[in-house]
Amino acid sequence: MCSATAATPLFSTDHHLPKSFTRLCKPFHSRVPTSLTFHSSPPTFFVRATVVKWRSPKQTLPPNSDTGFQKKALYLESIGIDPFSLLESHPMLITASLNDIKSTVEYITAMDFSAIEFSRMVGMCPAILTTKVSDIIPVFTFLHREVRVSSSKIKHVINRRPRLIICNVDKQLRPTMYFLQSIGIEEVNKHTDLLSCSVEDKFMPRIEYFENIGFSRRDVTSMFRRFPQLFCCSIKNSYEPKYNYFVVEMGRDLKEVKEFPQFFSYSLENRIKPRHKRCVEMGVCFPLPLLLKSSEVKFQNRLEAFVNSSTPLETSPLWCAGLHNY
Repeated sequence: MCSATAATPLFSTDHHLPKSFTRLCKPFHSRVPTSLTFHSSPPTFFVRATVVKWRSPKQTLPPNSDTGFQKKALYLESIGIDPFSLLESHPMLITASLNDIKSTVEYITAMDFSAIEFSRMVGMCPAILTTKVSDIIPVFTFLHREVRVSSSKIKHVINRRPRLIICNVDKQLRPTMYFLQSIGIEEVNKHTDLLSCSVEDKFMPRIEYFENIGFSRRDVTSMFRRFPQLFCCSIKNSYEPKYNYFVVEMGRDLKEVKEFPQFFSYSLENRIKPRHKRCVEMGVCFPLPLLLKSSEVKFQNRLEAFVNSSTPLETSPLWCAGLHNY
């Protein structure tokens, strides 16, 4: 058992917790182990450390690192972050410097991120904790000066895509920005979540997919320029099944997809198929925007209106008359 001896204060006078975290601070209690040494009959307060991932026999602490990790665990818990849940996905936390972690936390929270927001960011991207301030500063500078993200929107951008914080500006962020601009996406500050994506591994395979099914490079570029979030759709789970359904079941012209690439962002099972089938049953053919963009109520009302009136043929100019109303 552990003896109740006086402990050295964890936070020195020159390190202060961010104000937004003070409500989460709590006395350190027995559920945090004072040692990571394992016993044949572990006391109750060892259960948490045992369950988390000392499950992997290959994951062991470096020699004499018990005290260092204990201090990091106590510090992270004091600001509302469970260190043990992060170890499995980010084992580098074990060897990271406590001072570097504190500096990173203090730098980011100084930008007015709340305790809940910061905890969520770390949960989505644990590597934030082990990224040094010297590597983070260039990211914020790049977003502000080159991407033209205003100071008031920086927080929103990071909350939406925390991974941006750990990206290298020269090797990742700037090349991606140049690529997006090269295909005509001038307002990159409206699509900052794409900056953390790889041009070679993510963007090019998607462009090549559309070229392989018959679109010209010019048409493909136009599609991604019109709808940049098309880069975020999965080739296997989105492009392929929706394209096959569009061609085989719907029998539509590919020109429609070129003009409305948002088609690939809608659920095949919950939106595309049900609405197409209802249109077929009633003998109605809507252009893609009318078929998919409207709410369920508006779609049903429009469907009934067309059924109860003379429906224009697909060759009629009136067939796309409602296109600009949605």
